Amino acid sequence: MPHYQQPLDATRLPAWQSLVEHRRAMQGFSMREAFAGDAGRFKDFSLSGCGLFLDYSKNLINHETRELLVRLAREADLQAAIEALFKGEPVNASEGRPALHTALRRPVADRLVVNGVDVMPEVHQVLGQMTELVGRIHDGLWRGYSEKPITDVVNIGIGGSFLGPQLVSEALLPFAQRGVRCHYLANIDGSEFHELSARLRAETTLFIVSSKSFGTLETLKNAQAARSWYLAQGGSEAELHKHFIAVSSNKEAAVAFGIHEENIFPMWDWVGGRYSLWSAIGLPIALAIGMSNFKELLSGAYSMDQHFLTAPFERNMPVLLALLGVWYSNFWNAQSHAILPYDHYLRNITQHLQQLDMESNGKSVRQDGTPVGCATGPVIWGGVGCNGQHAYHQLLHQGTQLIPADFIVPVVSYNPVADHHHWLYANCLSQSQALMLGKSRAEAEAELRAKSLPEDEVQRLAPHKVIPGNRPSNTLVLERVSPRRLGALVAMYEHKVFVQSVIWGINAFDQWGVELGKELGKGVYQRLSGHEEQAAEDASTQGLIDFFRGRHRG
Repeated sequence: MPHYQQPLDATRLPAWQSLVEHRRAMQGFSMREAFAGDAGRFKDFSLSGCGLFLDYSKNLINHETRELLVRLAREADLQAAIEALFKGEPVNASEGRPALHTALRRPVADRLVVNGVDVMPEVHQVLGQMTELVGRIHDGLWRGYSEKPITDVVNIGIGGSFLGPQLVSEALLPFAQRGVRCHYLANIDGSEFHELSARLRAETTLFIVSSKSFGTLETLKNAQAARSWYLAQGGSEAELHKHFIAVSSNKEAAVAFGIHEENIFPMWDWVGGRYSLWSAIGLPIALAIGMSNFKELLSGAYSMDQHFLTAPFERNMPVLLALLGVWYSNFWNAQSHAILPYDHYLRNITQHLQQLDMESNGKSVRQDGTPVGCATGPVIWGGVGCNGQHAYHQLLHQGTQLIPADFIVPVVSYNPVADHHHWLYANCLSQSQALMLGKSRAEAEAELRAKSLPEDEVQRLAPHKVIPGNRPSNTLVLERVSPRRLGALVAMYEHKVFVQSVIWGINAFDQWGVELGKELGKGVYQRLSGHEEQAAEDASTQGLIDFFRGRHRG
């Protein structure tokens, strides 16, 4: 176990105790007053880098807050943790593995020796393999069983094999290459397969089966359904290899399925699924936007890696965002965090960040197995900005919970329609402004009196129109959503999650909680299908099994 991972209880650090005292002193802090009294607040609490601009001035902080949070990071030995991550030390302590997603975007000339082996040649060998495949498909050289070129690619995968690739390929739709359409099949619900297959032709469809084990239940069942559909549409076993490729570490199972060995792309145990879009799991991205744009995506992520590794904590985007999250989770009792993209193409970033954050930091024991002494990962939620304004923003503005939010917005739209984008950008800024300013009782009363309402009506309505304000948010601005900037944005959130795991002393790279439901699911299935008559462990589950079986008997 690396030295920084020795049992750490951040609540015992001097900086944590200072933050407890500071939080008491900040009880009456007003952002509205802070802006009114400090003309330089925006400049002091904003920074740019890697094609992103971060404004974090609308937070419940002053200079002392930032100083204490940075001190906490130093006392938690964050710099050593960052260096351990990049050097390939076993930061995933429970599984004894490194977490080398950053290696996937490092330049070809770099060396990264792990257990005596330089992993970089293999990383770039796979990139070369991807380049060849993408080129053959885009040039019409890869032909199906009827000798027609591939027009549709279906990625069969779930979790990290689905959410990251889907986010990026949809976010970069303006960079889509003509001639190839990419689709995603994740859910085991047969309706999803039915709806998708109805739009495809087997003779021009290529399936990518993305599963490290080639045994993930949902992925394997969908792959089997795709195979049956392909055969029913006129395909043959002999030519199945023209329509199925795999991203997996289980080469034997993929070959047994009918996939040629040269069309099996490796997955490494040092890359977790939620960090894998930079690997061959990103094949659907490369097929959607082209290999040169995929490499730009990697380049943007690499630039954020270097910023994270070298920038002082006071000017380090992932570190600052992580520390602000710690500030709210552990000192203001915030239990969730909203992600609000003001861009149609970024509509699925919230789903990706849900898995990235909650699967990584949804932990209750530290690296050494002892219980944590504070709250850990928050619930991540949200969605497209303007839509949310007419739904859940009400809770953000007037609800009883403190919910920090990240607003994400591009300056330039790829599809300008009249003055729509000006209004979109204005809505983003006005929502963060409203969260910060709020509306006082006096302002509410003045607003109602201006409408010439009787005073008793003014007093009746005023409490309902008061908006507390003082609600924190960050605003992340991109000039436009491009491969390089998107790569930097996603990598920034990856590093934010890691920083918080270090502060809390937990392991961001295992996910044992995911496995229990999978294990129990096998037994439930056996009982549902009549292969196991022994009662379930609890009466509720058994009752629901009986309900299902009773309906299916009829």
